[in-house]
Amino acid sequence: MFKTHDMRKKFAFAMMFLLLLLLAAACGRQMDIPTEFPTPPMPPAATPLPKITLKPDAMLEKQIAEIAKEAKGKVGVAAVLLETGDSAGLNAGEQFPMQSVYKLPIAMAVMERFRREDRSLDEMTGVTKDDMVREGQHSPLRDAHPNGGEFTIRELIRLALVESDGTASDVLLRVVGGPAEVQSYLTQIGITDIKVVNTEKEIGRDWQTQYQNWATPMATVELQQFLCSDAKNAVGPIVEGMPGICGDGNSEILLQWMLESRPGEKRLKRHLPKGTWVAHKTGTSGTQNGITAATNDIGIIWLPNLKHVAIAVFVSDSPADEKTREAVIAKIAKAVWDQWSKKN
Repeated sequence: MFKTHDMRKKFAFAMMFLLLLLLAAACGRQMDIPTEFPTPPMPPAATPLPKITLKPDAMLEKQIAEIAKEAKGKVGVAAVLLETGDSAGLNAGEQFPMQSVYKLPIAMAVMERFRREDRSLDEMTGVTKDDMVREGQHSPLRDAHPNGGEFTIRELIRLALVESDGTASDVLLRVVGGPAEVQSYLTQIGITDIKVVNTEKEIGRDWQTQYQNWATPMATVELQQFLCSDAKNAVGPIVEGMPGICGDGNSEILLQWMLESRPGEKRLKRHLPKGTWVAHKTGTSGTQNGITAATNDIGIIWLPNLKHVAIAVFVSDSPADEKTREAVIAKIAKAVWDQWSKKN
C-alpha cells in the first residue's frame, strides 16, 4: 500500500516537472518572437521630366525684345506654353540674380525632403534671434516675433512664398541641410542652371553676393514645369471657382501659396484680365548708385483655354525707376497672354 502511494507521488512529481518544462519551452519560444522589423524603403526620389520640345514664336520674341528696351538694362525672358511647347525667349540662357525668386527652389527642396522621409509639415522647429535677417530686409516673422519662437514647417514655407519672408527662408534652408542640399535636389530633378549659394542674411550684407545666387530664365521655367508636371491632367480646384490646378499633392500646396503671394501686383499680373490665376514668386534687390540689380517675377499663368504658361521675366542692372521696371514685366506677360490665350 505504501509502495503504491510512493509511486503515485513520484508520478505526480514527474508530471509537474514535465509541465514546468513545457511552460519554460513555451516562454522560450515567446522570447524568440522578433521585436524589430526592417525599415520600409523610402519613397522613390523625384526624377527629371522629359525636356519640352520648344517651338519658338519669332513674332512674339520680336515684340518682347522691343518692350525690354524700356528697362535700359539687361532683361531675360523665357515663356513656354506647357501643353504645346510654343515658346518665346530673350537672353533665356543668361545668368540673372534671383533675389527672392530663390525661395521657391528652397521650398521645393524642403517639401521633397519631408515627402521622402514621411515627415509632417506640421512638425515644429525653433527660430531664434540669431536666425533673424537684419533690419531693412523683409521679415514679418521677425517683426511679429522679435525674440523668436516655435513654428511649423508649413507656416515657414507659407511665410517664405506668400510674404517673401527672409527669416523663414533662412530657417528652411537650415532645416533642409544648407545650400548644398538644395543644389543636390535641383540636380536630381535635372536642373543645373539655378544656383542657391547664400542665406538671405548673407545676401543682405554685400551687394555682390546677390549675383552668386543666380538662375537663367529658362531654368526657372523648367523648375515651374516640374512643379506643374501634371498640367495636362489638371486635378480639382484648390480655390473655389478655379478651373483646375496642375501638380501632385505637394505641388498643389506650393502653387496655392504662390497664388496668394502678396508682392508683385504690378508685375506679371498687372495687365492680365481680372480673375486670371497667376501662381508666382517675385524677387527684388535694392538700388545702388542708381542701378537696381534685380526686379523679377516668375509664375504659372492659367489661360482661358485651360492651358498653362510657365514664364520668367528678370530685369537686371537697370537705371530705370520701379514703375518702368515693373511695367516691362507686365507688358511682356500681356504680350504672351494675347498671343497664346486663344490657341487650341
